[in-house]
Amino acid sequence: MSRGDLPLAQDPAPPQATVLVVDDTPANLTLMAQVLRPHCRVQLAVSAEKALALASQAPPDLVLLDIMMPGVDGYEVCRRLKADERTRDVPVIFLTALSGTADETAAFDAGAADFVTKPFNNVTLLSRVRTQLLLKLARDRLKGRNADLSGEVRRRRREVEALRDTTLFVMVTLAEFRDGDTGAHIQRTQEYVRVLAGWLVAQGRAEALTGGDIDALARSAPLHDIGKVAIPDQILLKPGRLSAEEWSVMKTHTTAGAELLQRAVDRLGDDAGALLRYGLQIARHHHERWDGSGYPDGLAGADIPLAARLMAVADVYDALISRRPYKDPMPHEQAVEFISAGSGTQFDPQVVAALQACQAEMRAIAEQFHD
Repeated sequence: MSRGDLPLAQDPAPPQATVLVVDDTPANLTLMAQVLRPHCRVQLAVSAEKALALASQAPPDLVLLDIMMPGVDGYEVCRRLKADERTRDVPVIFLTALSGTADETAAFDAGAADFVTKPFNNVTLLSRVRTQLLLKLARDRLKGRNADLSGEVRRRRREVEALRDTTLFVMVTLAEFRDGDTGAHIQRTQEYVRVLAGWLVAQGRAEALTGGDIDALARSAPLHDIGKVAIPDQILLKPGRLSAEEWSVMKTHTTAGAELLQRAVDRLGDDAGALLRYGLQIARHHHERWDGSGYPDGLAGADIPLAARLMAVADVYDALISRRPYKDPMPHEQAVEFISAGSGTQFDPQVVAALQACQAEMRAIAEQFHD
């Protein structure tokens, strides 16, 4: 916009604005061009169709619009401009010979920013135009700042998520490095949990879970054995079967992992997020049994957190089909049969049903992340 009769306050070098004038009378268009051109770029349209075409191609900064036009009237033009995402934010000033209250009300109902009657005073019209252009410029700048701020927030969020995921990776690999025989066990169980939880939600058997919960559950699954960092090497890395005393020590990885994650939850407070809370449940309770005979707390049935019930099936399934120094891998069908036999005793029957229904997906995961 030039700095003639339409100055932009406190803006030393504002852009020149474009005003689209719409009127079916050529003489009126000529007059408006003479009034406006010293101050801004002017586009002229002698019909509603021409105006809408020009506006959609390159949205102007302002529209001066007559009401009484053949075919499509000004009210309809304004409504169409406001319905189009490309032009909805362009202010419209009706410039018309109509002067009734009902006409003015209809104009504002259609989405007008202002209403000027003919014949008009040049100074008054220019002032109205300047006001709307200043408001649009301010809105555009605010929108740009908001977009920049939203982009910065997204960037910072990505940084936080990357740091969180990296921290989680480091925590998990601490245990993995000390128990090298597990191979891709962590990746597989993560995806097993995602598939099983997704099936339960799709079947309406886990109404409390959302898509975000499923993702948090899956990403927290690798924390199930984080407590193994507290198990002595002579027990954790023992190639043969553990003694009763050694097995008692091994079982403490559940409480050790839960204590470690509880410290993180306590430190973060409300910012801990679902990932850590699910991770804590999984670490402590993934060896509980549906009939209450598991450890460390002897929980039974639905008292066992769903995250831990999902992990129990995923963990045992993967252990069965994987090779270990002390055993050969079990075929998929036999592993499913073994877990199915434990439905209602060791495992949640609903999660077992999910395993039975998702066998193709489970096999695909096992093949993708094989040892």
